[in-house]
Amino acid sequence: MGILSQIHSPDDVKKLSMEELELLAAEIRDFLIENISKTGGHLASNLGIVEMTIALHKVFDTSKDRLVFDVGHQSYVHKIITGRKDEFPSLRKSGGISGFLKPSESIHDACITGHASNSVSVALGMARARTLCEEKYSVISVTGDGALTGGMAYEGLSDAGQSGEPMIIILNDNEMSIAKNVGAMTAYLAKLRLKRKYLRFKRGYHKIMRRTKVGRFFDKGIHGVKNAFKSAFLPSSFFEDMGFAYLGPADGHDIEYMTYLFKLARDMKRPVVIHLITKKGKGYEHSEAHPQEYHGVGSFDIREGVSSPCGINSFSAAFGDELLKIAEENERVCAITAAMTSGVGLEQFSENFPKRFFDVAIAEEHAVAMSAGLAARGMIPVCAVYSTFLQRAYDMIIHDVAISGQHVVFAVDRAGIVGEDGETHHGAFDVSFLADVPNMRIFAPANFLEVRSMLRTAIDENGPVAIRYPRGKEGTFKNDAFIPGNGCSVLSEGADLTIVAYGMLINNVLEAATFAKKDGIECEILKLNIIKPLDESVIIESAKKTGRIMVVEDVINHGSVAEAISSMLLKNGIKAELIAINAGDSFVTHGDKETLYKMLKIDSENVYKAIVEACKK
Repeated sequence: MGILSQIHSPDDVKKLSMEELELLAAEIRDFLIENISKTGGHLASNLGIVEMTIALHKVFDTSKDRLVFDVGHQSYVHKIITGRKDEFPSLRKSGGISGFLKPSESIHDACITGHASNSVSVALGMARARTLCEEKYSVISVTGDGALTGGMAYEGLSDAGQSGEPMIIILNDNEMSIAKNVGAMTAYLAKLRLKRKYLRFKRGYHKIMRRTKVGRFFDKGIHGVKNAFKSAFLPSSFFEDMGFAYLGPADGHDIEYMTYLFKLARDMKRPVVIHLITKKGKGYEHSEAHPQEYHGVGSFDIREGVSSPCGINSFSAAFGDELLKIAEENERVCAITAAMTSGVGLEQFSENFPKRFFDVAIAEEHAVAMSAGLAARGMIPVCAVYSTFLQRAYDMIIHDVAISGQHVVFAVDRAGIVGEDGETHHGAFDVSFLADVPNMRIFAPANFLEVRSMLRTAIDENGPVAIRYPRGKEGTFKNDAFIPGNGCSVLSEGADLTIVAYGMLINNVLEAATFAKKDGIECEILKLNIIKPLDESVIIESAKKTGRIMVVEDVINHGSVAEAISSMLLKNGIKAELIAINAGDSFVTHGDKETLYKMLKIDSENVYKAIVEACKK
């Protein structure tokens, strides 16, 4: 019987010897690879944090101590240790465990996670609450070096370092060195600073010297000499300059040493940064060689690894391929993204046009503001960002782009319901917040051909333009290329009910209408190509004819197209029943897209039922 089978809670980890903890780490890696190969999920980041998570649970009690993971991709090991091992077959499935921290799941999950660079701020808030409430517990933030490319991380660090609040920030550095390398002396002194005898002596020395006025005087003088020596050979970490005690860099796969460092940092009773070096994808040959490909994966064959997709098989790939062609024709076109070159289909663009490609890392606000600057000086920037992350740049969309009418094209990837990543990743809000922006035009392609033609149209437009498209493959609906100016297409005529839809949901609506036709119900189907501004004349004419309008969307209700149509009908004095089928006023949980569509009643079967019910009235 393996050690992992005996782990039901963090208390079981605390009982293990160091030798047993090393065996546990190996078993957890095998467990992750075996399970994620079936369910899909975030593999490489979790393989790289196994020993660190074990050491954290060896030292801290996460039922009361607050452990905040930045983003949360790397929380699987934490979930395994905190009693959710047997639920891993349900990972990211409807009704199953989330791929991120989720307080409703476990007392051990301190807060909701999903977006990057916020963990220090959240952790500092918890630390301050602890102090104000006169409670006793530790607060730990685990943040990656990638998260430090987001500006919010530095806002949190600046405040936390000066706050004096006891808290620990663990920097999981799996890609680059934060401190500047200056040769063998640097490595030697860094190692010396972390030796147990030195650190133990340092703590005892300060405790004694600070008891008296004379001791404090000499301590201050010696501290100045030491700092002068350090600055000559070991430039201080910017963390120290911000007010943190800095421990590192250290091996993020050495459980025994990390256990020692975590205890030391806990006992310091001040803001501490522990810099740990880890290997993303550790323990699985394929993910070690290609960690980016194993960041988020579907099911795969363990022996063969993840197979590379072939051809244009996603909206993202179709977008990237067409933008590449446009850039070959127009030297003013450039591409901007935020740490998602591959995800938004811009890998080939980055290789072919490196001078016109800008990956600004996890900095969506900067990406949008920089795009405004590019546009102001004559370039045509195409800013490609996932819908859920574009939320972060809303102020820049208004302030830097829209007010001055800059021509920036926003490629809004992963729009609508995205599936397994859940609440923090669904693109359910972009219609609402983009439609609120004056003079913003929003295109909604329903297939790959429309992505291509709408992108070309958007680039030829003026002012801010957005193209929102979903994750994954196109459906069965095919048509000719989008014709500029055609904001709304009438796909079929009928007198009983008008159905309005856009994007991929047009497939569900067409199928539902086919079912309804067998019952003698004739639906008039309007496909919106542009959801702002709406083609009012076509919609009004159809509403007058049928007297009923059903709007099917995979976004929240407030600010939806359904609300816009309702307002338009009222303004024009049109009396027509309006039926809105969407996500309502709620956050949509995780699960596969088909299951979530059924839950929201926007799948073809439920739309058909809604059609029948509406026409009965």
